[in-house]
Amino acid sequence: MNNPLLQDFVTAPFSKIKNEHFLPAFQTLIRDTKREIESLAENPEPPSFQNTVEALERSGDKLNVVSSIFFNLNGAETNDELQKIAQEVSPLLTNFKNDLLLNEALFKRVKVVYNNRETLSLNAEEAMVLEKQYKAFSRNGANLSDTDKEILRKIDADLSGLKLTFGENVLAETNAYFLHITDDDQLAGLPEGEIEAAAQAAEDKGLTGWVFTLDYPSYLPFMKYAENRELRKELSLAFGARAFQQNKWNNEENVLRIVNLRYKRAKLLGYPSHAHYVLEERMAETPEKVNAFLNELLVKAKPAAEEEFRELEEFARELDGIAALQKWDAAYYAEKLRQKRFSLDDEKLKPYFELEKVIQGVFTVAEKLYGLSFEKTTEIDVYHKDVSTYRVTDSEGTLVAVFYTDFHPRPGKRNGAWMTSYRPQQIKDGINERPHISIVCNFTKPTAQKPSLLTFNEVTTLFHEFGHALHGMLANTTYSSLSGTNVYWDFVELPSQILENWCYEKETLELFANHYRTGEVIPMEYVEKIKSSATFHEGMQTLRQLSFGLLDMNWHGGDPSDITDVKSFELEAFGNTQLYPDTPSTCMSTAFSHIFQGGYSAGYYSYKWAEVLDADAFEYFKDNGIFSKTVADKFREYILSRGGTQDPMELYIKFRGKKPDPNALLKRAGLIKSA
Repeated sequence: MNNPLLQDFVTAPFSKIKNEHFLPAFQTLIRDTKREIESLAENPEPPSFQNTVEALERSGDKLNVVSSIFFNLNGAETNDELQKIAQEVSPLLTNFKNDLLLNEALFKRVKVVYNNRETLSLNAEEAMVLEKQYKAFSRNGANLSDTDKEILRKIDADLSGLKLTFGENVLAETNAYFLHITDDDQLAGLPEGEIEAAAQAAEDKGLTGWVFTLDYPSYLPFMKYAENRELRKELSLAFGARAFQQNKWNNEENVLRIVNLRYKRAKLLGYPSHAHYVLEERMAETPEKVNAFLNELLVKAKPAAEEEFRELEEFARELDGIAALQKWDAAYYAEKLRQKRFSLDDEKLKPYFELEKVIQGVFTVAEKLYGLSFEKTTEIDVYHKDVSTYRVTDSEGTLVAVFYTDFHPRPGKRNGAWMTSYRPQQIKDGINERPHISIVCNFTKPTAQKPSLLTFNEVTTLFHEFGHALHGMLANTTYSSLSGTNVYWDFVELPSQILENWCYEKETLELFANHYRTGEVIPMEYVEKIKSSATFHEGMQTLRQLSFGLLDMNWHGGDPSDITDVKSFELEAFGNTQLYPDTPSTCMSTAFSHIFQGGYSAGYYSYKWAEVLDADAFEYFKDNGIFSKTVADKFREYILSRGGTQDPMELYIKFRGKKPDPNALLKRAGLIKSA
C-alpha cells in the first residue's frame, strides 16, 4: 500500500489520507523509532548531551507529526471507524512511550549527563531540555522495580483507553439528542438568526419545523432567549444528563476508574495524590497552594455572587412570578437583566460581528502588535471544506507559520474551542522549521440569508484561541519539546486570555466591528456599554469557575478509593459554591472533558491562575498604549517566543519587571475597588 503518511510531506496530505492508512503508519513509525532509540541506548560512546539528550529529543519526529494529524482529526472530523482505530492506536502509543521511559539503558545514559550537568557549559535551553528529559524518566517510572514497571504499563494502557471512551461517550450523547419544534409559538423570544439556523438544522435532518441541539451555537442562544420555560428545562436537563443516563454511553464508571487509576499511578511513583504528581510541574507547585488560591478568590467572590443571585431572583419574581430560580432560568433572566441595565443584547451586537470581519480584525491586531501578515491560500490541503488555510509571514516576508481555521459545528466534531498544531517549531540542522497551527471553534454557520454572525462572547472566544495560536506561531526555540505552548499548564493560558482584553477596547473594535449590511462602524454607545457590562455578574461567573476548579481538585487531590457515587461526591464538592437548586438527573463530572479526557486534570484552576497574570500584564499594555510596540516586543520576546525554555515566573518578571499583582484581577472583575 502506498501510504501517504509514510511519504515525505511538508503540510498534511489530508485529501490522500484514508482511515486504513493510520494503523499501518503507526505500526511502521513506532517500529522505526524504537530502532532509532535502541541504537541510541546501545551507543558505545560515553554519554554526552549531543549523543544522548539531543539525539533523544530529535527522535520520532515523523511519529509525532502523524500522531498530531490523527488525534486532531479524531477531535475535529471523527467517525465510527476513526474512533475504533483510536482505541487500537492509543495502547500502541502508550506502550511505546512506556518502552521509552522504562528503558534502563537509555535512562542510565540520560542520568550520567544529568549528574554531570554542572560541568557541561549548557545554555539555558539545553539545561532545561536535559532537566525535562530526566524528569520525564524519573516521573514515569524509570526508578521503579521491574514488577512495578509492569503495573505502571497496565495503568497507562487502561487510562489511555478510558479517556478515549469518555470523550466518545460525551460526543455520542451530544449528537443523540435534539429538540424538534413544529409549533412556531414555541419559538417566542428567539432571535431571527437562531430561528433560521434551527430551520436549516431541521432541513438537514429531513424534518419540517425547527431543530435545536446540544451543540453550543444552538444550545446557548436557546437557553438565553427562549421564553418557553418548559422547553428550556428540557434542553437544560438533556445537556446536564450527557453520559449520566442508564445507557451504553454512561461515564460514571469511567470517571471512577480514571481517578482511581490516576491515584494508583501517583502512589506507585511516590506521590501522595495525582494532584501532587501533576502540580510538581506547575507554577502553583502543590495542591495546598492551589486550594489556598481558589479559596482566597472564593472569599472575595462569594458575597458578590450571592448578592447578584438574590438580585436575579428578585428580578425574575417581579418579571414573571418565578418562585424559585432554576438552572434553566439562569441565562434567560441574566440576559433580560443585562438588557434592562445596559440596553444591550447580543442581537444588537451580532450584526457588527460578522465572522470574516472578526477574523480580519484579529489578524490586524496581530499585525499591529507583532508585524504579522496573513495570506489566505487554497494550495494547502484541508480535511473539510469548512477549513481555511493561511501563510503567515513577518514584515520581511519570511514564513512564520502555516495557519488552519475551522469554525463551524458538525456531527464529527466535538463541542468547544481549542488550538492545536500539526507540526511543531524547532531549529534542526541549522534550519528554523516553522510551525503548522490550527484553531477549531463551533460558531453558528452562515445561512442563505445571513453570514455567520458572532455573539460578543464568541468574539472573545476567537481572540482567546488566536492568542494560543500566536504562542504557537511565534515560537522560536531550538527544541520542539520546549516550543510554543509546551509550557506549564498554569502559564499556557496567559497568551490566550490576555488577547481577550483587546475585544473591549474602542481602538480594536473600530478595526473590524462594522455592520454586515450597512458597513457602519459599531456605535460608541455600544462600545461603552460593552465595557461597562464587562463585569456584569462577575461574582457569579467567578464562583462558577472556582466551582469547577474545586471539583477538579476534589477528584484528584486525595485517595478516591472510597468514592462509590459520582453524583453524591460532586454535590459535596460543589457545596460551598452552589447557588441554584440541584437537578438529580444531571451531573457535570460525566461530561467534564477538560479533566477526564483533556489535559486539565488537577489543572482546571489554571484558568483563574492565568487570569491573574493576564490582568496584570494587560495593565502594563494599558499604561503604555494597547498597541505599544515596546510592550508588544517584550511580550513576544519573553512570553510568546521562549516557550518552556525557562521558568515561567522568571520569564514573566523579565517581561513585566515584577511579579504579578493578584489585585489587578480583582479590580478588573469589580470585586475590589480600584485605588
